Amino acid sequence: MPAQYGRTALVTGANTGIGFETALVLAQRGATVVLAGRSPDRLAGAVARIRAAVPDAELHSQHLDLASLDSVRRAAEQLRSDFARIDLLVNNAGGIRPRYEVTEDGFEATLATNHLGPYALTGLLLDRMLGVPGSRIVTVSSIGHRRGRMNFDDLHATRGYRFQHAYFQSKLANLMFGYELHRRLDAAGAETVSVAAHPGNARTEFGRDMHPLVRIAMLPQLRAVTWWLMQDPHRGALASLRAATDPGVRGGEYYGPPGRAQFTGHPERVDSSPLSHDVEQQRRLWSESERLTGVAYPIGEPVARPA
Repeated sequence: MPAQYGRTALVTGANTGIGFETALVLAQRGATVVLAGRSPDRLAGAVARIRAAVPDAELHSQHLDLASLDSVRRAAEQLRSDFARIDLLVNNAGGIRPRYEVTEDGFEATLATNHLGPYALTGLLLDRMLGVPGSRIVTVSSIGHRRGRMNFDDLHATRGYRFQHAYFQSKLANLMFGYELHRRLDAAGAETVSVAAHPGNARTEFGRDMHPLVRIAMLPQLRAVTWWLMQDPHRGALASLRAATDPGVRGGEYYGPPGRAQFTGHPERVDSSPLSHDVEQQRRLWSESERLTGVAYPIGEPVARPA
């Protein structure tokens, strides 16, 4: 992993698990790291743990609740005030709600946290990245995206909620967003690239709000797998770190553990589901995200090329 001195990195969901490990390694390699999360106390604890391991680290914390557009806008305003440039944005934060919840904005909470919040945050910060050579946006998805379907007729599950379906849909949305963002950045000739990653089957606090029996049976990736088919958070973070820092990474790529199940192992370029590459659904999701959040990106839609 190249040295990261002189780079500013924003990592969401950085107070625990994969986000924390991502922030820690970036700090070890010399980056200025902004840890973003919902809990000020947990953020302070994460900053203290990194500083104990990297005494000279340049660290900042930012309160951010991705389920609230108001919080996203306030966080983006503060970040824009604090930093003239952002080299790296790792959209890592995610979650799952065991029961149906609607946010203050009227969104189903899992979709809001995992997709609409990151979409809005990225758009509000993008102009701080566009002119920065080597800048990257990393969107963290999941192997669960393969079971996802975009229910555009009922994105917010008003006609029946199943937590696993909501989660799978949101993780598919992550990839569709990342790929569509890549197309738009590429068409605009931007310095910034969009890359996706997934951690495999990692032992983290993900799903901590679920019933204990559900966690045992289905989490962290909503599959009934044995303990030895999981990896620790540090190894789970390697896919995000490679996507963020490997000089050979190109926009529109997807990194995660290799193998048929993609549960464990050192990250490689991997394939995502055919549905995640459906350009029409990507465009439809983008339009819906823009309409719902009110956030328009400072780059336009690519012009269709002649057949």
